[in-house]
Amino acid sequence: MCIIGVDNWGDYCLMKKTKKEKKRLFIISTMIVVLMVMLVNSVAGDWTEIMDNNQQIKQLTDEYNNLLAEEEKLQSDVTKLQDSDYIARYAKEKFLYSEEGDTLIRMGD
Repeated sequence: MCIIGVDNWGDYCLMKKTKKEKKRLFIISTMIVVLMVMLVNSVAGDWTEIMDNNQQIKQLTDEYNNLLAEEEKLQSDVTKLQDSDYIARYAKEKFLYSEEGDTLIRMGD
């Protein structure tokens, strides 16, 4: 590589780089390339981790919403089971429990 320069008398001259300058330029260029590769690698790893975290957040949010719905259903069941009339009706329907004076009619399936 050559650089165009101006000498003391105002004339343009062509100056060649020395071996030491070429070596220094090669080392600096190599270091810049290595640093850029490391930066891209780091950003790619972080981006992958961010995408995995976003997917996990979505999955956990869905699971949380399902658990909230289940909790609401169970809370409703607890409230119903505190009512003695509901318990009696539930036992009659589910376990064919009958009190004296009740008439049971069994329908064929």
